[in-house]
Amino acid sequence: MTQITSITPSVVTARTPWKQALANLLKDPDELCDILGFEDESRSQLIAACAGFPLRIPRAYLSRVVPGNLQDPLLLQVLPQAAELEASIGYVSDPLDESEFTPVPGLLHKYHGRVLVILNGSCAIHCRYCFRRHFPYQEHVIDSHHWQQILQYIASDSSIHEVIFSGGDPLTCNDKILAKRCEDLAQISHVTTLRLHTRLPIMIPERIDQACVDWMQASRLQIVMVLHCNHAQELDQAVQQALGKLADAKVVLLNQSVLLQGVNDTVEALATLSQRLFACRVLPYYLHLLDKVQGAAHFDIDESAARELRAALKARVAGYLVPRFVRELPSELNKTALSD
Repeated sequence: MTQITSITPSVVTARTPWKQALANLLKDPDELCDILGFEDESRSQLIAACAGFPLRIPRAYLSRVVPGNLQDPLLLQVLPQAAELEASIGYVSDPLDESEFTPVPGLLHKYHGRVLVILNGSCAIHCRYCFRRHFPYQEHVIDSHHWQQILQYIASDSSIHEVIFSGGDPLTCNDKILAKRCEDLAQISHVTTLRLHTRLPIMIPERIDQACVDWMQASRLQIVMVLHCNHAQELDQAVQQALGKLADAKVVLLNQSVLLQGVNDTVEALATLSQRLFACRVLPYYLHLLDKVQGAAHFDIDESAARELRAALKARVAGYLVPRFVRELPSELNKTALSD
C-alpha cells in the first residue's frame, strides 16, 4: 500500500520570511510523487494532470498533512488527479462568465456597489477545484496605465463604495505595492471599504508581518479580509497567531469555504471548522457549492446532500457559526442562496 513519507519542511520554517516561503513552493510533480510514494501509473497520471494546471503547494502546508493518509482532507485539495483530465458535461472553463463583466482589463464589475480587481495572477497554492484555473490572467495584467484606467472607472461611478482585491492572491504582491494601491483608492471619496480575498494567511502565515499590518492600519478605508479555509486542520497555531495580529489591527475577518467531496462534506468537519475559525477570531461567511469548472467535477456535491448538511449544521452549532450556503450563477447579479 502506498505510504506518504515524512513531509516536514526542511527549507521553509516558521521564521522564514514569506517571500522565501513563496520562492520555495513545491512545484515539481516528480518531487510530490516521491513524497507520496507514487510509481508508474499513479505517477504518470499525477504528472499529466499538472500539464493543464501546474502544481503549487507551500511546504509548510504539506507539513499539516497526516503522513500515510492519501485521503487527508488537506492533501486532496492540492493533489492532481486523473479525474481532472476527464471531460464532464456542464463543466466549463469560465463557469461564472467573468469575461462578460470586464469593462477595463483587470476589473470585474458584476455586483452593484462594488468592483473586483484581479490584482495579479499569482497564488501561493493551486487548489485543484479553483474556478479560475483556466482564467486568462495574461489578458488582465495591471500595469501603471491599466491601474489609472481602473481608478478612473471607479472614480466615475459614485455607486461604487467597495473595492475587492482578488486574483490570484493579492497578498502575493509586496506591501509597497499594496500600500500604494490602497492609498490611491482612499483618494476616491465614495470608496469606503477595501476587501481582500486571500488564502495566504492560511498557507503562509508569516505573510502577516508588521509591514503588512502597518499599511492596513494606516488607511482610512475599512479593511475586510475574506479568508479561504476549508478544513479545521488548516488552522494550526501559526495561522491562529497571524489571524490574531489582523484582528488586533481591527481588520474584519470573514471566511468562505467551498463544499468539497471527501474534504469537508460531513457535519463533523463543517462544525469543527466553524468552531475553530471562531477561536481564531474569524466569522464563517459563505459556504460555496462548487463552481462547475472543467477539471473539478470529482469534488462536486449534490444540492440535496448540501441541504441535509446545512440542516444538520444548524442543529449542531450556534446560528452565527453557520455560513450561508450559496451558489454563484453567471446569470445572477448576487449570490444565490441554497433553497430549502
